[in-house]
Amino acid sequence: MVNGPLGELTQAVPTRMKIERDGDQLVVTRPTERGEDRALHGLTRTLVANMVEGVTNGFQRRLEIQGVGYRAALRGTALELNVGYSHSVVIDAPQGITFEVPVPTQVLVRGVDKQRVGQTAAEIRRVRPPEPYKGKGIRYEGEYVRRKVGKRA
Repeated sequence: MVNGPLGELTQAVPTRMKIERDGDQLVVTRPTERGEDRALHGLTRTLVANMVEGVTNGFQRRLEIQGVGYRAALRGTALELNVGYSHSVVIDAPQGITFEVPVPTQVLVRGVDKQRVGQTAAEIRRVRPPEPYKGKGIRYEGEYVRRKVGKRA
C-alpha cells in the first residue's frame, strides 16, 4: 500500500519478491537469478514506482478529437461526446478518474492509477477511432494516423 497527497493505492505483488524500506527508498529484491524471478523483479519494481508516482504527481492522458462538428463536453462528472453518430455518447467517469475538457476538441483523463487512466482513455478512443482516409476521430495526443489515398477519378 502506498499513501500520498493525491490518494492511496494498493497492488498485489508476487510473494517471492521482497519489498523493504531503506530510509526514503523502497528496495525490491529477488530470491534467485532465474529468468522468471528476474522478470517478476522488473515488473514488481515498475508497479511500485508507478504507484509512488501516481500518489505524488498523478497521471494524465490527453485525447484529441478531429472532425467537422466533433466535440466533447462535460455533463457533471460524465463525458459527452458528439462524434458523428445520430446520438451523443455519454461515458461515466470510473472511480478515481476525472475528465477535463479545456477546449471542445480535447479531453484530459486524470487519475492516480496509471492502468485505470490508460484503460479509460482507450475506451474513449474506441468510441470513434481515427479513420485512415480523412483522419477523423478520437486519437491520443501526438498519435500518427497513417493516411490512405482513396479512390481516383
